Amino acid sequence: MHDVTAADQAASEDEAGTRAYYVALEPTRDGYERYSATASTISVWAATMQHGAPPSALLARAVERCAPREGARIARLTMEILGPVPVGEIEVRAWIERPGKRIELVAAELVAPQPDGSARVVAKAAAWRIATSDTSQVVHTADAPLPPVPETGEVSWGLPEGWDIGYVKSVDLRGVDSDDITRRVWVRPRVEVVEGEQISPLVRVFSVADVANGVGARLDPTHWTFLNTDLTIDLFRLPVGEWIGLAVETSIGPDGVGLCSTVLHDAQGPIGRCLQILEVRARAQR
Repeated sequence: MHDVTAADQAASEDEAGTRAYYVALEPTRDGYERYSATASTISVWAATMQHGAPPSALLARAVERCAPREGARIARLTMEILGPVPVGEIEVRAWIERPGKRIELVAAELVAPQPDGSARVVAKAAAWRIATSDTSQVVHTADAPLPPVPETGEVSWGLPEGWDIGYVKSVDLRGVDSDDITRRVWVRPRVEVVEGEQISPLVRVFSVADVANGVGARLDPTHWTFLNTDLTIDLFRLPVGEWIGLAVETSIGPDGVGLCSTVLHDAQGPIGRCLQILEVRARAQR
């Protein structure tokens, strides 16, 4: 049996990154699950921090697994990003914040170690779990469906230079019928959220929805930053199939605040909406 070298460890992490965003580790304290983030979580903004999609998927997974009940599902989840989520070890826990027979509030948090050895909550979530009932006779959707997923094809506007890294490489992104106001894409993850686990329909939405900010961006990232501070997803129906469609519109105000608004789809039609508030800043010119 040989000692594990730094090179062995790096190779193992690279291999895991081609399969999943996170590898489960043994927990070190009660109530928390512990994970190691792989290279597939890396953000386009900095190699040391995670893209928003994997952490939101991990929070959605924790919420969904917290005291689940037959005949009830998560209908809305908001993630608040409290700081950069580092590419490294993180912990997650979830709990019932407000119990209820028909409607209950589930909360979750992501905790990451800091350089000084302390631990900090870097993201949190609040989700409404609602009891389901039969409304099949009154089904109605307010938005038109997207065109079908194309067999091949890249987004017509192309990726900004240097963005084909980390998380962006972990998704299959195909553009359809975009115009000057709305950008429309189909996207699916190429990897698992947690290594060795099948992705649930709810977690699948969160594994890709945060790309909406990048898809809908109308600014040159070499001159502007436009990071989202949060992610709110409301689902009137859980998705079917592996592809999630995004119809994205972005508005930017005069004082550094933007709004990315997205209609979410599956192959059968719309399933809900996604909102992201953006902090928009001009980069310092050299």
